[in-house]
Amino acid sequence: MKQASIPGLAGREMPTRTYRERRDSRWRRLRRDKWLYILLIPGALYFLIFKYVPMWGILLAFKNYQPYLGFWKSDWVGFEHFRVFFDNPDFFMLLRNTLLLSFYNLVFFFPAPIILALLLNEIRLSFYKRTIQTMIYVPHFISMVIVASMSYVFLTTEGGAVNEFLYTFTGRKIDFLSSPDWFRPLIILQTIWKECGWGTIIFLAALAGVDVEQYEAAVVDGANRWRQIWHITLPAIRSTIIILLILRMGTILDNGFEQIFLMMNALNREVGEVFDTYVYALGITQGAFSYSTAVGLFKSVIGVTMVLGTNWLAKKFGESGLY
Repeated sequence: MKQASIPGLAGREMPTRTYRERRDSRWRRLRRDKWLYILLIPGALYFLIFKYVPMWGILLAFKNYQPYLGFWKSDWVGFEHFRVFFDNPDFFMLLRNTLLLSFYNLVFFFPAPIILALLLNEIRLSFYKRTIQTMIYVPHFISMVIVASMSYVFLTTEGGAVNEFLYTFTGRKIDFLSSPDWFRPLIILQTIWKECGWGTIIFLAALAGVDVEQYEAAVVDGANRWRQIWHITLPAIRSTIIILLILRMGTILDNGFEQIFLMMNALNREVGEVFDTYVYALGITQGAFSYSTAVGLFKSVIGVTMVLGTNWLAKKFGESGLY
């Protein structure tokens, strides 16, 4: 089949734009969208100054850094710090504690905002919906120091409200704060209480874009509320769930320093010590800057690998992924 030709251009090649024309076109677009680029400057400076410029500091992981010698005069030791770290008897203990906490967060905390968003989406009276949203958002703005203090007040064996209640009805008390068996459940419960409401924001925004006509058609077909959630609501926010799951996998070795540090003590340290607290203990209190940097770099490499691997799996199963 012959291609249709444009009258008057048969046998002639379409002219290509010169470098000057392309440059002028870029400048015209730049002038047209100048205010958008100006708005971009603060965010770009933040990432440049606080994210990219400090990355040269990972070279400390390959040096035996001595403060009195400075960065450039300190000896280059290559992968020595990584070898010492992997040979350390505490390595598998740290890895086990970190992965277990991440696994429990993934199983119990990650679905919590989704379930809460689905429940909020079913509330039809806007006044009650806004009131409940405000109440569950508030804990996000409470400092983790306050959360740990509240946990101590409620759970301590010396006058704690929960233990006093248990003692009244059972005649015994439970040492929640020092028991290794209760450390991980407390961390997960604190995380759910503090961040679950805030995590619903993205899912509620995704639910706002669901076509109402799909629900109306489902009602005509006789679908109840559970069927509508399963066949309409969840598929509509599936891509959002997948993207957040991929990003979550990037922090699989990052449990948050402040919460663990505040809740950990000598009696539960065996199950509470994670990479974040280990880096603090070595890098800040003992001055092992190069060694702690090597541990941090190990965490970062694992995080990037998990993001890339999870994104690859998501695309293999037909999802869009991050890129």
